[in-house]
Amino acid sequence: MELKWTRGALQNLDDIASYIAQDHPVRAQSFVRELKQKIENLRAFQIGQAGRIFGTKEFVLHKNFIVIYRVKNDQVQVLRIQHCAQNR
Repeated sequence: MELKWTRGALQNLDDIASYIAQDHPVRAQSFVRELKQKIENLRAFQIGQAGRIFGTKEFVLHKNFIVIYRVKNDQVQVLRIQHCAQNR
C-alpha cells in the first residue's frame, strides 16, 4: 500500500523536530526517524482506533504523539501528527 503525506503532516514533523532541537539537536533527528518508521509500518498494518473525524484512524506513535490518518484508494494518507495534549 502506498504511503502519502499531506503538507500539514510534514509540517508537523518539522515543527516537532524544531522544538526538540532547541535543547537536543541530535535527538531531534533520531526521534523524527523513529516516528517515520512507525508510520511506514501503517502500510502493512492499519492499526489504531477510529478517529474523531469520520473515516480517520488515530494511532499512538509515542507516549506523547499520535498520527491521524485514513486509508483511501489503496493509500495510507498521513493527515497530521500531533502532541497528545493538543486540542484536536
